[in-house]
Amino acid sequence: MFLYQFTNGYCYNSDTHFLFNFICENLKQFKNIQGELLDIGSGSGILGLLLARDYKKLQLNQVEIQKDFCFLSQKNAQINGIDTTLFQGDFLEIDFKKEFDFVVSNPPFYPSCVVQSGNENKKIARYNDNLPLKEFIKKVSKILKQKGQFYFCYDVKLLNDIIIYCKEFNLNIQNLQFLHPTKEKEASLVLIMARKKTKTLMKIAKPLIMFDKNNNFTKLTQKIYTKCNTYSIKVY
Repeated sequence: MFLYQFTNGYCYNSDTHFLFNFICENLKQFKNIQGELLDIGSGSGILGLLLARDYKKLQLNQVEIQKDFCFLSQKNAQINGIDTTLFQGDFLEIDFKKEFDFVVSNPPFYPSCVVQSGNENKKIARYNDNLPLKEFIKKVSKILKQKGQFYFCYDVKLLNDIIIYCKEFNLNIQNLQFLHPTKEKEASLVLIMARKKTKTLMKIAKPLIMFDKNNNFTKLTQKIYTKCNTYSIKVY
């Protein structure tokens, strides 16, 4: 999959590849994957496009607040032969006029207290004051169908808040996976699968380790990158 990206703007990273793999692993328990898919904060379009590529019965929808990224999402969908419906604007304010079977997102999750980039493009894409966690989860619950599936990744330090908000807005967390830079280091990212108004007990997947002791990608990381098979093309 060829993907245009901005040379001096926010670019997709390994988080999205790991989230895509997490989604695929969870979808193995379901048959006949189909329906409306929404990718929140589509950026270059990578996450939704990968899912639409591998699950042909999904109807891709993307929402993106930044005009330049809307252009990239549309362009990348076009060059990869994937149909998409793009909503430009603030996710929290858009009236989608329909509900979704699947909602996925690699949202801005860095706390606003962290030293921020001076690049406005990167700032909007990275920091959660642009999409507050509670309002994000509340809106997802509103537009998700009964038993619909919600997949996202977030800063592991905010897991307690995620659990509280999901419970408040009728989203039942069914699976978690923690990403560790190395086996010796603490988790830095949590991958989450939740469903609307279900009672299935939570499972914790085997931790995902990114690098081995020699600072090389682990075999699993290499396998995930091979599965994604993305090629970045930098533009202005």
